[in-house]
Amino acid sequence: MPRVIHFEIPADNPERAVKFYQQVFGWKAEKYPGAMEYWLVKTGEDNEPGINGAIKEKGEFANATTNTVDVASYEDAVKKIIAAGGRVLMPKMAVPGVGYMTYCLDTEGNVFGIMQNDPSAK
Repeated sequence: MPRVIHFEIPADNPERAVKFYQQVFGWKAEKYPGAMEYWLVKTGEDNEPGINGAIKEKGEFANATTNTVDVASYEDAVKKIIAAGGRVLMPKMAVPGVGYMTYCLDTEGNVFGIMQNDPSAK
């Protein structure tokens, strides 16, 4: 069964938000390489329950916390989303060394992501 594997918290000032979550919860954050303001967040030890995520600059699809769901097949998931009344908001995107993802919209207007794991993604 596909599970939530990642969250993204949008921020007007990602660096300020990183400091907030570090001070409040002790989360660890590291800026992802590249021009985009994207900070990977580790919320706890790998042997503890929970997921890790990111803090990113607010944008077109990033105005509320967004969860990303792990899917076995990107193409199959997109077909199911559309058949169930959802929408795909952007083209398939490679996350180098991680996999392929996109943002979608459910029938209630909520944005969510899907990610197919593929370490060979470029």
